Amino acid sequence: MKRLLSLSVSLLLALGYQTTARAERPVTEGAKVGEWTMDFEAAKKLAKEKNLPILMNFTGSDWCGWCKLMDKNVFSTEEWKTYATQNVVTVYIDFPKDKKLVPEKFVERNTELSKKFSVRGYPTYILLASDGEKQIGQLGASRTATPESFIQDLQKQVDVQKKIAQLPAKDKAQYDKLMADVEVVQKEMKAWLETKPKKNEENDMKYKDFAKRMQVLQEAINEIIKRQQ
Repeated sequence: MKRLLSLSVSLLLALGYQTTARAERPVTEGAKVGEWTMDFEAAKKLAKEKNLPILMNFTGSDWCGWCKLMDKNVFSTEEWKTYATQNVVTVYIDFPKDKKLVPEKFVERNTELSKKFSVRGYPTYILLASDGEKQIGQLGASRTATPESFIQDLQKQVDVQKKIAQLPAKDKAQYDKLMADVEVVQKEMKAWLETKPKKNEENDMKYKDFAKRMQVLQEAINEIIKRQQ
């Protein structure tokens, strides 16, 4: 998603905020499959019982234009609601300007979850396994998103996890090792970026090296998953 929007797009989003339908407000207690809830603990319990993934919607519900656009184009539609009620537990992690929209008991927890999953902007959609802990995917917003396209992207990530779960023991051990290596590279890169390295040839080469290491690992992971098809 581009950080800078043209004036015309910004105006369209502003107008959309005033005139378009919104997804239903989430409940604050308990959880049902496919219905937005702020109660993350209840959602985790439900996901485990139903063996379903969790979709966490990190949003700024009353100010974020992209969030409102996704609410209108995806989450308020019957296509999404039909899919969600059969396939996913949905959790609403809100950071609104109107503080009354989020119960006080969830405010600090929302911040902790945002840090835990390294959320950098809104909306961010984090996909968790049914254990409510393991991240298995991430999605973002798009001007062209439809219920069909969002569901397709979401389902692809779910299907990949199913294939991983079915890997033979030898392939699973190799996959786990590669994922551990990915985590090491990500931590190294994050620590390096936090030093705010200057733009120069040496640092350009270092960045390219991180990217290359990630690419090699991802290609190896993809090859393992392909063998399961």
